[in-house]
Amino acid sequence: MSTGVIIALIVVAVVVVAVLVAMWVRGPRGAHSLKQRFGPEYDRAVARHGGDKKAAEQELGALVERHGNLQRRPLEPAERERYEARWTAVQERFVDSPREAVVEADRLVAELAGARGYPDGAQYEEQLAALSVHHAHHVNGYRTVHGVAHSRTAGTASGDGSGPGTEDMRTALIEARALFEDLLGSGRDRAPAVRDTSRGKERSGRQPFAVRRHQAH
Repeated sequence: MSTGVIIALIVVAVVVVAVLVAMWVRGPRGAHSLKQRFGPEYDRAVARHGGDKKAAEQELGALVERHGNLQRRPLEPAERERYEARWTAVQERFVDSPREAVVEADRLVAELAGARGYPDGAQYEEQLAALSVHHAHHVNGYRTVHGVAHSRTAGTASGDGSGPGTEDMRTALIEARALFEDLLGSGRDRAPAVRDTSRGKERSGRQPFAVRRHQAH
């Protein structure tokens, strides 16, 4: 068999594989896979396209092609500890300065995502798109906290017409925390638990998340 024939067969095989992959992404099984992968982001895409599932699936399929093979960089234990300490500071700041805490949380999530290998936070839309591919069930927390952080100056109570209230900011911070935890890493990316020999139990060293309600002075 000549070299030309072999090359032609290889080209044909590549084209066939590409067609099959495209059909899988757009077909019923592909649609199910996309819905399973994107979860709430799938429903949001369908709503954004006015209920047109085919258009939504084409959009999500394109996101997978663009960001599906993104190589995420594991964090070193010292890096993880620094990010955890900074988030703890954000939570503490929320008590007296909720607006500033939300702005810092938005900045911190963007920075952490960049450190893990996602597009830089300066490219918010592109970073959000990449995060939606790998953290679909929590990425809306980033969308929420970013929206609140970049809204008009917040008022002291919800619904006063001057911007998001304290409870809106508190909710945004809580939702952003879920993505923050995801980005810190899990499984092999997470540092081993520390055994508390005094009680014979294991503890991760991470404090449970709780934001105290802001008290007006």
